[in-house]
Formats: sequence, C-alpha cells, structure tokens
Amino acid sequence: MNTYIEHTILKADTSKQEIITLCAEAKDNNFIGVCIAPYFIKTAKKELKNTEVKVVTVVGFPLGYSATPAKIEEVKRAIDDGADEIDMVMNIAALKEKDYSYVSNDIESLTTLVHMKGAKIKVILETALLTQEEKIIALELCEAAKVDFVKTSTGFSSGGATLEDIKLMRKTLNSQIKIKASGGIKTKEQAEALIAAGADRIGTSSGIKLMK
Repeated sequence: MNTYIEHTILKADTSKQEIITLCAEAKDNNFIGVCIAPYFIKTAKKELKNTEVKVVTVVGFPLGYSATPAKIEEVKRAIDDGADEIDMVMNIAALKEKDYSYVSNDIESLTTLVHMKGAKIKVILETALLTQEEKIIALELCEAAKVDFVKTSTGFSSGGATLEDIKLMRKTLNSQIKIKASGGIKTKEQAEALIAAGADRIGTSSGIKLMK
C-alpha cells in the first residue's frame, strides 16, 4: 500500500511545520511522494534530500481555468524549485464549452514543457463536475497529449474518486498512461478497492491512517 500513496497537504492554511512533518512521515512509511502547494516545494525538497520520495505539486489549482501561459510559468517555477511531478487541473470550463482545441492545447503545452524538463505530469479532470461523455472526451485528449497520469479530483470539489471513474479511466486509456485516484480517500478498504479497479497512485491526506 505505501508505494501507492502520495502523502498530501493542500489546504490553504498549511504551515511549514506541517510540511516538515508530512515529509518525515513520507520517509518513515516509504510513501511514493508528497503532494504539496508550490510555495513549499523548496522546503519539501530539502527535507526529502537523499531519499526516493517524490515532490509533487499542483498547477492551475484547484479551478483549472487560469490561462495556459500562466500555467506554463507555474510549471517552470515549480520544476526549477525542485518538483518531480506536476498535477495540473484541466480547464473544466473550456471542456464544458466544447472548446476542445483550447483544452488540447492547454494539456499538450504543459505536457511538452514538463517532459522537456525531465519531470512527469498528471492531468486532474475533476470528475465530479463532468458528464460521462465529458469524461471520455477529456481522457481521449489526455491520451493524445501522451500525459503520464490522469487524476480524478482536486479534493476541493463536490466529490472525489469513485470506483466507476477509475474503471472508466482504465478502460478508456492506453496501458502506458497511469491513474491517480484522489479526493475523499480515507480508509484502507477504499484505497485497496480503487487500486484493484486500476489506480496506480492514491492521493490522500489520510496516508498514516491508511497504513495503521
């Protein structure tokens, strides 16, 4: 279980001490990574020096509708500061307007930059806000852009990861693209079911509870 978990704190009032504790817990439990706000990347990188724990951060978070050039600048700074992986929020508004060329360009622009800098990218769909048809279109756009992961949720919307969404993702995406389940994952049983359905990563603020 531990190698699936991205130990996460993304709340607005997070303190530096909470990040230091998060990193210590991630090291102690051999978690795959920590997922934190861009402001804390340098702190996490310092705390995780000489470990295999990845530093994951977010871009266009949590609403996704910032302009592509703004997201690009966020990516550049995040990777320069030491981020190993970028979790970007798809432009949900543009998808719902059926402006698929905009959504495609948004995802492809960031994916190209992230890969050029030697990092990995996840695209957050915010599945709770999408229809079944919109989910499938978003997945197809992610696949075309050759992203590394597709992620269910920010954890800040009306719902989080569901078994149905993970199964749809695994059915729709090619096998090279991995899946991150996140949002509302609070029990070991829930995490195990999501993994069995096809999730490769579990993003949760309840990592320690899951291990116990």
